[in-house]
Amino acid sequence: MATPAARRPSGTFAPFQYPAFRAIWTANLASNMGTTMQTVGAAWLMTDLTKSHQLVALVQASNTVPIMLFGVFAGAIADNYDRRRIMLASQIGMACAAAVLSALTWAGLMTPVLLLALTLSLGIGTALNAPAWQASVSQQVGLNDVPQAIALNTISFNLARTVGPALGGMLISLWNVGVAFGFNAASRPPLIAVLWRWKPDTVPPVRKPMLPAIAAGVHFCASSSPIRRILLRGCAMGFGVAGYQALVPAVVRGPLHGSEIDYGVLLGLFGIGSIAAALVIGWARRRMSSELVITVACLAFVAAQLVLANAHSLAAAAPATFIAGAGWVTGLTTINVAMQMRSPEAILGRCLSIYQAVTFGGMAIGSWVWGAVADWRGLGFALHAAAIFLVLSLAVLRMVAPMPAGETHSIA
Repeated sequence: MATPAARRPSGTFAPFQYPAFRAIWTANLASNMGTTMQTVGAAWLMTDLTKSHQLVALVQASNTVPIMLFGVFAGAIADNYDRRRIMLASQIGMACAAAVLSALTWAGLMTPVLLLALTLSLGIGTALNAPAWQASVSQQVGLNDVPQAIALNTISFNLARTVGPALGGMLISLWNVGVAFGFNAASRPPLIAVLWRWKPDTVPPVRKPMLPAIAAGVHFCASSSPIRRILLRGCAMGFGVAGYQALVPAVVRGPLHGSEIDYGVLLGLFGIGSIAAALVIGWARRRMSSELVITVACLAFVAAQLVLANAHSLAAAAPATFIAGAGWVTGLTTINVAMQMRSPEAILGRCLSIYQAVTFGGMAIGSWVWGAVADWRGLGFALHAAAIFLVLSLAVLRMVAPMPAGETHSIA
């Protein structure tokens, strides 16, 4: 499973021609399945432990706060050390945290603080893993296939989001939330084994002091007008869509009077919408400007939040989750590809970590803000406010920070 020589296959599924990508993608699908089941379990368990919408929203925030706080350091680590070993260490750490989460839940010892602490630890593992993971895509496939590989990795995650939530909700209803957490722990070893066997043919990175390395990445992002605009769009979109992402569990438990299975079904529909969008996003980006694609994605979330805010049954809420899933992949994949294709290879990990820190930082802050607004004025008001923010930010940013046109890839 060495790094492939440069080839020129084309099409959405071309990256599967590379053995390393194929093996890692397959193992990662199982891991993503465990992650989505853990997400369902944690959010639903918090609704059992507390009535606070803000604490429920903070479960989502606990997954993204570490990316905001530690992501830049993780990017410097990804550029200074072997990316495969970084991914191995983070996956092993997340497996241990998931096992502890499952054991404490089975023992009946879980509290809101413990739940947030352990989901935060899993978020730290994700923050460490993500820059190395994304920067390693170019080691798995040829340069021409990087955008398709990014899209396929998105499909992997959203295939898991289609099946994982519904399966997780079923397991929770039949047994215990600890089963979902245990599945997450058990899903990690196959991926760890594949990463252990993968031996990419890469030049060892030239290590630089941590702070100067981070400063180099920050300086590049700050001095590049296209990168600044991409980061601003990612932050604004992350803040706006967090209203939907953070409040779905509370809506299902409250106005919809749903069960854990209903919650899983809604998240499954989110995954189906994501897959549908991922299959056509490459075609859309080739025929439409990034600005138009981002606009469509934001308007999809506006529609989803408005529908969810006024839904009083599972059937009424179902279209919102499908639309939100499509908007999620359409928007974030477009921003991610734009960032990757405009970042120099030598500092790619740092640039991606800065992108993730800004985008997921917006989500983390948004989760807290919209959760607090929901406690203050109600779930419907918070969802309407999040939709209004997306509309206003889209109108302003299209003028002051338009998405860069075309795609390039820096190798300097």
